[in-house]
Amino acid sequence: MSQQASFPGFAQPVATDRLFLAIFPARDTAERLAAFAAAQCAHYGLRGKPLATDRFHVTLFHLGDSVGLRPDVVEAARAAAAQVRAAPFDVVFDQVTSFDAHREKSPFVLTADHGNEPLHAFQTELGARLREAGLGRCVAAGFRPHLTLAYDRRVIAPESLAPIAWRAEEFVLVHSLLGQTRHIPLARWPLG
Repeated sequence: MSQQASFPGFAQPVATDRLFLAIFPARDTAERLAAFAAAQCAHYGLRGKPLATDRFHVTLFHLGDSVGLRPDVVEAARAAAAQVRAAPFDVVFDQVTSFDAHREKSPFVLTADHGNEPLHAFQTELGARLREAGLGRCVAAGFRPHLTLAYDRRVIAPESLAPIAWRAEEFVLVHSLLGQTRHIPLARWPLG
């Protein structure tokens, strides 16, 4: 059976598109994060470049990778997101670390071990709406909020820092073109 995969037409298709729900910092906050990321990369001797300011985000839910954009998932996610009501809230990080992803380059991230109760409550509510919309397979346990600053071969142990916070004012459904470092917002929902 495994040999059949080598015949023409039996190759596994390679995913080209990703959908996710996320919170993005405001432009001025993203610019401050870019300066912070550059300083942290220099401090730790990382060679990876900080992400572009428009790519800084906190992923709420990964909705899957596919070959081409899946309209059924887009519509289910839109329906779920439209049901969520929440006031704006602060997102707070007080630690830098690397997630050892067992790949060539690990994410160097901002995170927090404690706090962010409003963010957790919001993510839980959104997860409940996703389940109702038929996207329960996308709702995994163990949400650990983080914001990727850069990718690097080095793995940095957790280190505390002065809290970095910003106000979440909206959440976004994003279409990511895999391998192209492009995020295309498909829909936005204001908080409050």
